[in-house]
Amino acid sequence: MTLASSFSLPAPAKLNLFLHITGQRDDGYHLLQTVFALLDHGDTLQFQPADSLSLQVSGDAPVGEDNLILRAANALQRYSGCTLGAQLALTKRLPQGGGVGGGSSDAASTLLGLNHLWQLNLSIDELADIGLSLGADIPVFVRGHNAWAEGVGDQLQPINLPEELFLVIHPGISAPTAVIFQDPQLTRDTAKSRVAAFLGQGLKQDTGASPSNDCDSFHNDCEATAKRHFPAIAEALNWLEERAGNARMTGTGACVFARIADRQSGEDFLLQLPPHWTGFVASSVKLSPAHQALKALQSST
Repeated sequence: MTLASSFSLPAPAKLNLFLHITGQRDDGYHLLQTVFALLDHGDTLQFQPADSLSLQVSGDAPVGEDNLILRAANALQRYSGCTLGAQLALTKRLPQGGGVGGGSSDAASTLLGLNHLWQLNLSIDELADIGLSLGADIPVFVRGHNAWAEGVGDQLQPINLPEELFLVIHPGISAPTAVIFQDPQLTRDTAKSRVAAFLGQGLKQDTGASPSNDCDSFHNDCEATAKRHFPAIAEALNWLEERAGNARMTGTGACVFARIADRQSGEDFLLQLPPHWTGFVASSVKLSPAHQALKALQSST
């Protein structure tokens, strides 16, 4: 078998356009409803054939047995029986504990990339199942489409979202998910909603109409808890609201985001960031940049 040559894949960020906690299972896992919007900004993974598995990281990310990239690679080997290796190199841009899916996206791109490198020919369903065993957010990145999610985030329904520009701000802290979900004051009984209600009230599907910025019925149940535990998140939300309006927190934090009219205004806001804060401007996309890159690779071979 001839292995694929060296290549790289993006590992894109995501935003939770809203996040409702609708209940809690007996095993402690929270039931939720959310919409994942994939962005054109994120980490990058380089793949190169090798005799064994190795990982190099440029940027702020842990490298060890708990690293999701290595865990995903090992899980793929176990599932497929493949004994081949790979030299992996991660360029890390997305913040740890930021709620933009950096680790999950890295793991998903690892599965997609190694499936191509090792020519395993596993289906997206198989890769998504492997990903789910590692983390609830990984399947949406494996599948590569914006999605309405329910359950623990594993029940995905692709939806068509308009491409919009977002300003994403990270206030320089990590917000551990466990801190949010273990808080007894966290709202856990938000009434279930429907995809049609979200698309009608929040984002207009296939119409090109501008989304409403005052969709109070679609919010982030984790936001109040996160602001209480992490004052920097509250400060970032206030800062962003004053400048761009419609500020929201993504996931369990710590990143916050707002829709913006044009890229230049977002870049201007970035120049005003307080010390120790970082941010980026990104567009939502119809198809994950990782899948776009894979299609280009496959068409060239």
